[in-house]
Amino acid sequence: MTMSEHTPDADDASQALPDSPSKPAPDFESLGLDPRLLEALRGLGYEEPTPIQTEAVPPLLEGRDLVGQAATGTGKSAAFALPLIQRLVAAGSDRPQPSVLILVPTRELAMQLSEAVYRYGRNLGVKVLPIYGGQSFSQQLKVLRRGVDIVVATPGRALDHIGRGTLRLEKLAAVVLDEADEMLDMGFAEDLEAILAATPEDRQTVLFSATMPPRIADIAARHLRDPVQVRIARPALAEGDAPQVVEIAYVVSRAHKIPALVRVLNMEEPEAAIIFCRTRHEVDDLAETLNAHGHRAEALHGGMSQEQRDRVMRRLRSGKADLLVATDVAARGLDIPRLTHVINFDVPNAPEAYVHRIGRVGRAGREGIAIILAEPREQRVLRSIEQLNRRPIEIRKLPTVADLRDRRLEGVRSTLLEILDEGDLDHFRGVVESLSDDFEAVDVASAALKLSQIATGQDLSDAREIPQVSPGEKKSRKKQGKHEGASRPRGRGSARKGARVFVGIGKDAGVRPKDLVGAITGEAGIEGRQIGKIQIDERFSIVEVAPDVVGEVIEALHGNTIKGRRVTVRRDQVRKRE
Repeated sequence: MTMSEHTPDADDASQALPDSPSKPAPDFESLGLDPRLLEALRGLGYEEPTPIQTEAVPPLLEGRDLVGQAATGTGKSAAFALPLIQRLVAAGSDRPQPSVLILVPTRELAMQLSEAVYRYGRNLGVKVLPIYGGQSFSQQLKVLRRGVDIVVATPGRALDHIGRGTLRLEKLAAVVLDEADEMLDMGFAEDLEAILAATPEDRQTVLFSATMPPRIADIAARHLRDPVQVRIARPALAEGDAPQVVEIAYVVSRAHKIPALVRVLNMEEPEAAIIFCRTRHEVDDLAETLNAHGHRAEALHGGMSQEQRDRVMRRLRSGKADLLVATDVAARGLDIPRLTHVINFDVPNAPEAYVHRIGRVGRAGREGIAIILAEPREQRVLRSIEQLNRRPIEIRKLPTVADLRDRRLEGVRSTLLEILDEGDLDHFRGVVESLSDDFEAVDVASAALKLSQIATGQDLSDAREIPQVSPGEKKSRKKQGKHEGASRPRGRGSARKGARVFVGIGKDAGVRPKDLVGAITGEAGIEGRQIGKIQIDERFSIVEVAPDVVGEVIEALHGNTIKGRRVTVRRDQVRKRE
């Protein structure tokens, strides 16, 4: 494979003549975009193209294949969507079948990207349809029959439609593999191969990936023709603008994560914080729990409408909410100036995701705080994050009740100093003087402070300590043996601690382990490492998954199709099947 380099090179500047004029900053007009697209961009508040857009739009307008390496938040969605919209409109108005197929790893991203594409192409009459699991199949089929221009789909559901003949690709002009590395990590490699094999050979192919491991290069070599290669690194920040982030980890058992989070929030008192969870179900539950503890929390995930998401962001930016509980995909692109803390309620599955998360704080010279609540088994991931970040993460003991009491009393002391400075205390002096005949003045003041804490719900007399987990506890537990509850990673085959899910389809339908893994990761949005042993019998299958995601898996798969069949899914209570 020959790749045409479109990678900006810092050394190119040194080769320019000393008196050559500086190159003007590019704008969207200079990229050759349709005036109606430019109008849409102005309406969305886009002022100038990002580096990935500057490098990718021109070759894509020419019909070239392209391999792009760019991180989330660099503007890559517009980089491929804008030129592909322009090309399909230029091809003519008679478009009964999809002209562009965009494949993405998760339903959240499918929804988010389809909304963006709709906004870009609205002035040109472009029709967009997201296709993903958990959505009505009949509704998708109805829209496909009416005709769409662009389909944004997860691989599993796209392949399902292709197999049924309801997603026809004969007229397809372009295919985009967005976040290709993540799709491969989720087990969609064979699905991608099958989908690409069903598309015309003369299609335009675009591949975007945050990383470029050999397997991505292999896909590019076999499916792209003389692609342009664009690689956009994150821009280096000037001194003073570099993120200043204090990184802290607390090692805590799963059972005590929520009280640990509440304790940490009470100690830190963030001005505004994003709390990251893996699943939308966990996001909703945690936001509700935090509100019950007196915090002002809002949930944000891909299952919400645009109107709901806009309302959440308005509340956060206006200060009516302090905590945003979100999934990674839903929080992409968010910029909250008052953000002081990023809290990883769940350790991210990839170290790179952690870097993206904490990049939202510590901007413009302000100090930010990044916190991880890690289970004992996840300390290996912490080391991987440290190696990638080249910075240590400080492992601290959870704050105790005494620590929290001291923190609150310090706050009371500061408030009292302000009140004493203001004066105007005559109205209360009589009460103190009447009690001073029988009690010391210091005792009267202490009782008043206790009364204020009880009245404001800050009394800690009934607070319980959270069990501390030392960094070495995981190793010591290993020696106790597997029958004493030793913690084990949730990797493939780590079934002993897994919850069992019954799936009503088996060998007689041609089901293979990869089909079940792909369906679960694609529909439930969990990682492959949270899936354990898979047993496939003639008419049913048993899949072991991490106990904390079993509800999410059952909810996501319920009523969906695997290998073209609607399946029954439930928790399996049988210990052993012969």
